[in-house]
Amino acid sequence: MKFLHLIDSVDARGGGPIEGALRLHEALVAMGHSGEFVCVNSPDDPHLGTFPATVHAIGPGKGGYAFSSRLVPWLLAHASSFDAVIVNGLWQYPGFAAWRALSRSRTPYFVFTHGMLDPWFKHRYPLKHLKKRLYWRWGEYRVLRDAKAVLFTCEEEKLLARQSFRPYRVNEVVLSFGTARPPQDGQRLSEIFLSAFPTFQGKRLLLYLGRIHEKKGCDLLIEAFAKRCRDIPDIHLVMAGPDQEGWAPALQQLAQRVGIADRISWPGLLSGDLKWGAFYASDAFCLPSHQENFGIAVAESLGCGRPVLISNKVNIWREIEADGAGLVENDTLEGTTALLDRWLASSPETLRLQCDSARRCFENRFTMDRVAQRLVRLVQFGSIDSEAPGNPSTGAHV
Repeated sequence: MKFLHLIDSVDARGGGPIEGALRLHEALVAMGHSGEFVCVNSPDDPHLGTFPATVHAIGPGKGGYAFSSRLVPWLLAHASSFDAVIVNGLWQYPGFAAWRALSRSRTPYFVFTHGMLDPWFKHRYPLKHLKKRLYWRWGEYRVLRDAKAVLFTCEEEKLLARQSFRPYRVNEVVLSFGTARPPQDGQRLSEIFLSAFPTFQGKRLLLYLGRIHEKKGCDLLIEAFAKRCRDIPDIHLVMAGPDQEGWAPALQQLAQRVGIADRISWPGLLSGDLKWGAFYASDAFCLPSHQENFGIAVAESLGCGRPVLISNKVNIWREIEADGAGLVENDTLEGTTALLDRWLASSPETLRLQCDSARRCFENRFTMDRVAQRLVRLVQFGSIDSEAPGNPSTGAHV
């Protein structure tokens, strides 16, 4: 089969959606399928040259909506050569373009919402939600209504998505999500990371890896770290990730005020061996997020055998808690502090068992090859539960 992955940008700095789309593409290719990407990046964007897949950049897209007048004509001309189009994300023109070009075509399109219907956004950004409500009925509602299926990463995301907008009429499919298996030469990768950051040698590292963004609870982590780890000199906090919102200076000032600026490092975006080395060199991964649909970095940490300390707003928290692969608390300062308390109080044997459970949790739930297999069944047969033709679920009608 041949898949077309539609996304606004293939720039890795965009975080989870493009990372997930690329890992899904790689898993499909490993199964013998093929795929290409179409985006509204400018053709001369420098990061296109290192993108590891065939990509059609037909931008530049205009504004935050990523509008490009070339996209619908391109889809009308080329989509028929693909078995399915996978739309990644909401609230931007590429999804609406897919609806305009494909809603009456023989090429089905499927939509990954990537958590963008979570009601947290409604409560946190009421003015933005008002604008989305105005756009919903004539735009995004039709995109989702006419998709062959709307794809959710877990049951929690599906249930939350029903709470944000009306009318809501979609064919819901919980496909799960995941990422590629991490490289397994952890000792070598850990040494590469520690060689690049020699001041980390001999430290117990608590790792945050992701965008520096207010929804991720970075401020909670810094304050909780100050409360519980200030007087434990061998523990160091690594805050790794791009700062697209310009929040890092304020967080660094917060660290200065609470007296732990010298206990936190900000290495920026880590990729390749340095990223994997950061996981393997760390003792645990922490993400006290206020909203997290899936959290690819959470799954990557599990795949490296590192337990995760997360909030119950990370939508896969139930699975992680059930498997004993980490610790879960509320997305508050008290909850984040409790995460660190429980981690610090764990015996070496408990921590070792958590590492083993983390690996099992990843293998059983979050490998991208499982997601790819389910997607292929869905496209071929209309169902992820069988390998025979059948009708997909009627989904939610609200």
